[in-house]
Amino acid sequence: MSKIQTYDTTLRDGAQGEGVNFSLEDKLLIARRLDSLGFDFVEGGYPLSNPKDAEFFQRLAEKPLQHSKACAFGMTRRRGMKAADDIGMKSLLDSKAPVITIVGKTSDFHVTEVLGVSLEENLAMIRDTVAYLSGEGREVIYDAEHFFDGWKADPEYAAKTIQAAAEAGASIIVMCDTNGGSLPEEVAAITREASSKVDKPLGIHTHNDGELAIANTLASIDAGAVHVQGTINGLGERCGNADLISVIANLALKKKGYEVLNGHGVEHLTELSRYVYEIANMHFRNGQAFVGTSAFAHKGGMHVHAVTKVSSSYEHIEPASVGNERRILVSELSGRSNILAMATKHNLQNDKELMASILKQVVDLENRGYQFEAAEASFDLLVQRAAGTYKPHFELVQYQTSVISRGGQPVTEATVKLLVNDQLRHEVAEGDGPVNALDAALRKALNGHFPSLNQMQLVDYKVRVINSDAATAASVRVVIESRDENDSWGTVGVHENVIEASWNALVDSIEYKLCKESTEPRS
Repeated sequence: MSKIQTYDTTLRDGAQGEGVNFSLEDKLLIARRLDSLGFDFVEGGYPLSNPKDAEFFQRLAEKPLQHSKACAFGMTRRRGMKAADDIGMKSLLDSKAPVITIVGKTSDFHVTEVLGVSLEENLAMIRDTVAYLSGEGREVIYDAEHFFDGWKADPEYAAKTIQAAAEAGASIIVMCDTNGGSLPEEVAAITREASSKVDKPLGIHTHNDGELAIANTLASIDAGAVHVQGTINGLGERCGNADLISVIANLALKKKGYEVLNGHGVEHLTELSRYVYEIANMHFRNGQAFVGTSAFAHKGGMHVHAVTKVSSSYEHIEPASVGNERRILVSELSGRSNILAMATKHNLQNDKELMASILKQVVDLENRGYQFEAAEASFDLLVQRAAGTYKPHFELVQYQTSVISRGGQPVTEATVKLLVNDQLRHEVAEGDGPVNALDAALRKALNGHFPSLNQMQLVDYKVRVINSDAATAASVRVVIESRDENDSWGTVGVHENVIEASWNALVDSIEYKLCKESTEPRS
């Protein structure tokens, strides 16, 4: 087995992506999660660039990572000075990071036109920087910026830059497709050529501007690279970096002869992906390969019929091998197989008449604007209602919402009147908007009877206009995502009135929670 080193740069390169902003605590949490899964290197940032990155390394020095090596990122020394006199070098050493990653210029164009120095001075800057830092007892990884573009323009000079780094003591030479425009066949060929020019291990660092970052990474590894750099979920500047989630999954599960994460941790990739999304306050990408919620979701009736018999008929790996799960979607495109698969947990799959009735209801409701793909909880309740097993936990008498101005600020108030266990409950609550106020009033009315609702929270709320041609009379679809300590679920409501649509989705979310509580085994 060929061991492939995993180098994560989510906290530095990934943080340069639009809309990504990590706090110090965010960075520490992610670093320790990566460490626990067996990543070889975790790059934390450039300690001279901001106090947060400097503090990050000090905190790691106080409580070092157990497996991963923390990497501080920096640039070659500035022109016309000794490396020992460069403030950038001092900040890198002061970080106490055991590994320092230095980026240097490879392309002659970038050396003369962007950096503004001679070709010889650039080689000296690379050589002096790496030699100084390695002489101070640090492991140095050299990132060759614009490597593939530079090699294509002037392979002789590009080779001299990585030779300078290798001879000065760099432990790994990393080839960077900085503009993200190279093709896999180019990357493979140049990797082979570069490997003949230096006697150090080669690494690969790709960007996704041509939607080929993962393909380029795998091509380079097949051509001899043994070190891969990237980010979790492909976060990064412009179109992002190579997604380490997919790179690791492909190497561990699809390709032969490679070992990553010391042979462990692959089954936690879905958890890791979603953890980073949550920390970054970003939405999951449903269609993300391997770990997305749609990665093993089946909607077409023919597909579901086949996959319930033989999973490999429409799945390239077992979902659990990356910590994901199979999902059966229900929609107007569904066949009986979808309904059967979704109804299995209620032991109703042998009732063909009921299955046909449920399918008809789904088609009719979706024709009115409902959509159950992201509202499996509403579908679950639909099945229970159709089977006659559903017993509501409360009954609405009336609700009302109003908006008043208080001190020049709008305040929303909601009133609900419910029958709960034959008791009339009448509660009022304020909120940031009508849905928030209704949720608060509903909880006040129910909490005395159902304390488990304290562990439930609404985490997302989406509104979509269905028939926009009807202008203000158009129907709207509201999807609410809810969560408790063990699970998350979606519910849907459709109506011409957005408050009524929201109420219906809200009630389904609470009813699903209470139904789930009554059927879960007690510990």
